[in-house]
Formats: sequence, C-alpha cells, structure tokens
Amino acid sequence: MNSSKTSSRQSSKTASSAGSGIRLNRWLASCGLGSRRKMESLITSGRIAVNGQICQDLGVRIGKEDEVTLDGKPLQPAIQPMYLILNKPRGYVVTRTDEKQRQTVYDLLPSEAAHLNYAGRLDKNSEGLLLFTNDGELINQLTHPSFSIEKVYKVDVKPPLPYSAIRSLREGVVIEGGPTRSAGVYIKSRSEKGMSLKLVIREGRKRQIRQMIEAVGGKVIALRRLQFGTLTLKDLQPGCWRPLTPTEVRALRKLCKGKPTR
Repeated sequence: MNSSKTSSRQSSKTASSAGSGIRLNRWLASCGLGSRRKMESLITSGRIAVNGQICQDLGVRIGKEDEVTLDGKPLQPAIQPMYLILNKPRGYVVTRTDEKQRQTVYDLLPSEAAHLNYAGRLDKNSEGLLLFTNDGELINQLTHPSFSIEKVYKVDVKPPLPYSAIRSLREGVVIEGGPTRSAGVYIKSRSEKGMSLKLVIREGRKRQIRQMIEAVGGKVIALRRLQFGTLTLKDLQPGCWRPLTPTEVRALRKLCKGKPTR
C-alpha cells in the first residue's frame, strides 16, 4: 500500500512543455522497472506521481527538473545499463521470489543483478537462454509481438510426429489465445520412440511450444532455448551466466531498430 502523503489528485497536464522531455512510460522503463507496456499499467493504476501529484496521463513528458515517484519512493533512470545472459537449467522458476520457496533464476545471478528484469520467460522444466537487463526499452522491443523477434528452440518430443503434424506446426495451430503464426520446424533426428525438432518462432505466448506440440498429438520431453534474436548460448554451460559483449548489445539494438513489423 502507498503510505506516501502524495496527493491523489490526477495530473491532467504534461509535466514538461509540449514536445520536450521523454514520455513517462519510456522514462520509467529507463529506470529498469520493466517494459513500457508494464509501465503503462503502473501509470494507469495510480502508482506514479509527478511533482507531487498522482499522474495517470500516458501523454505526460518528463524533463530534467521533474520529480517522479513510485508508491511514494523517488525514481531515477538507471545510470549504467547492464546486460547479462544466463543458461537456465531445469528446475528453476523465472521470478524474483517464489511463494513455494522454489529455486529462482536470480539464485544463479550475482547480487548486483538482483534488480535486473528478464526478457522472455522459460517455464520451470525448460532450459536455455535468458537475457537480464535494466534496459526496459530493449526488453519491450525484444518481447513485444509487433517486433517479431526470432527465438530458436531444441525440442524433444514423444511419440514421433507424422509429417502431417509437422506441416500443421509450420502453418500454425490453435492454442490458448488463438492460432499461432507460421513457424520454422525442422526434424533433427527421429526414432521409433520420439524425435528431436528445431523450432523457430516469432512470438512468445505462455507455454506456447508445449501447447503447439500438444495440439498435434505429441508431448514435449525436453525444451531448450538456443537463440533469442541475435543472442546465442555459444559455450555457456547450464547454470552459468556472463555479461554481454558490446558487440552483442549493438547487434540487439540494430535488430530492433526501425518500425516494428505488423
């Protein structure tokens, strides 16, 4: 609950002069709080105050002299951006804290990374590439469906799927939330008991790949994310992390540059 004495009166005007400053949702994202989409929720729920007044106006722009608070606590844009990549092992949940006291991916990261947000979830039984950063704008671009960022997975499936099922996966299948987009589906190996697939998708709904496989009569035995945009695991071992190189950061930004695809 907000214990601040900040006025609950809604601000109806921009904090800075028209055309100047940075839009409030983008400014909040630069504080490392998450994507701009998530920041819009913070604004409309009345948790953000600008210069002492609750602000629910998404059009507000923030200048150097403006003071912004979240639940009464002052905010400042992140001074130094951080970018880490983790090879998530099975058994870890992607959250900061877990009410069931399960191990989280943050248990594998250094203490200075505790404030970082992640781009794209992996469920407890999935493995592979996770990106952590305080660059909220980059997270928004990498995860928003309109940017259509490629994600590559290795998927072990039982029983072996018929070629008609592979064709359906490529064309799109109906899962929770509606039909999936067309996907790249490549058979890497096949046996009497199962098969190994390489899947390339440009969206990221909850349990999407598991639902896709179930929709064509199969079951995922193992799921590993190998690539996210231009990022790859390379030789990073399960449970280990490393900072991104400047070249990797530039490649991600270049990938997201320009207007999103629709």
